[in-house]
Amino acid sequence: MQDGRTTLTQFIIEEQRHVAGATGDFTGLLNDVATACKVISNAVSKGALIGVLGSAGEENVQGEVQKKLDIISNDVMIKSNEWAGHLAGMASEEMEDIYPIAGTNVRGKYLLVFDPLDGSSNIDVNITVGTIFSILRSPNPGVDATLEDFLQPGSQQVCAGFALYGPSTLLIITTGHGVNGFTLDREVGEFILTHPDMRIPEDTQEFAINASNERFWEWPVKRYVDECMAGKIGPRGKDFNMRWIASMVAEAYRILTRGGVFMYPKDTKDPSKPGRLRLLYEANPVGFIIEQAGGKCTTGLQRMLDVQPTSLHQRVPLIFGSKNEVERIERYHTELRSAA
Repeated sequence: MQDGRTTLTQFIIEEQRHVAGATGDFTGLLNDVATACKVISNAVSKGALIGVLGSAGEENVQGEVQKKLDIISNDVMIKSNEWAGHLAGMASEEMEDIYPIAGTNVRGKYLLVFDPLDGSSNIDVNITVGTIFSILRSPNPGVDATLEDFLQPGSQQVCAGFALYGPSTLLIITTGHGVNGFTLDREVGEFILTHPDMRIPEDTQEFAINASNERFWEWPVKRYVDECMAGKIGPRGKDFNMRWIASMVAEAYRILTRGGVFMYPKDTKDPSKPGRLRLLYEANPVGFIIEQAGGKCTTGLQRMLDVQPTSLHQRVPLIFGSKNEVERIERYHTELRSAA
């Protein structure tokens, strides 16, 4: 304890004591991830003072223009986690292929998957961004990971979390036993437990969606949003508020703290893409967190954590948040499919 407060390390060690045969590898790995988040937080907070804002003039494997902080954050995550012997491999949204553990470093029993800087299009306008990560068990511990090792459904995650770089830096994590939030105390350099056992209200009057894509939405999503927009005089009989930050970690944190629904659904804007967000780096870790906090996460037709990955950068539709609203949206999708 620190002045009666629980640090992240203490919290994870206490959790580890309840796991038979625990070796401390997981605690070490999570501490390395937390250290990387502290370094990224420092770079984000200094911004223009150290010349890290703006475009890097390159595109990543997703065809998206990389920001300088995208590349910096990716390097920080790799360098913080490749040396300690906890991992058999890593995969990042910013890299085309998996990242093998370098040289003579010991190969461990876990896999780390991450989006080093979610919402990076917001960096230059000083809006909250974050890091998302997922930890899986390696099917072949102690040896170099293969691509197939990473293609595990989200239900197999050992841990998921995201760091939020805003007015304060927070780390939200689940190991499958609820969701807890930690705030970085910069004076002592520790993440402190400040949001224990986070729970999402089952009902909400708030939704988040990019309304500029309305003309591309499928009927179930359009129906849902139209009903919300109709307010008290509509079929829902109550008013709703719409929010859109364009930073998924910020949207997820808002939903964790006060409820809501986030939608980045399948649409017809680019028929070649079944969805816009990445399954391994974004949808699965956020889905694990949301479910552990009592919410739901879906593609519209399927529980997100049951989706079988087929490629490293697979895209999916993503809808998550308060249980009763997500179930309503799922029902609208099911009705459309049944009528087809």
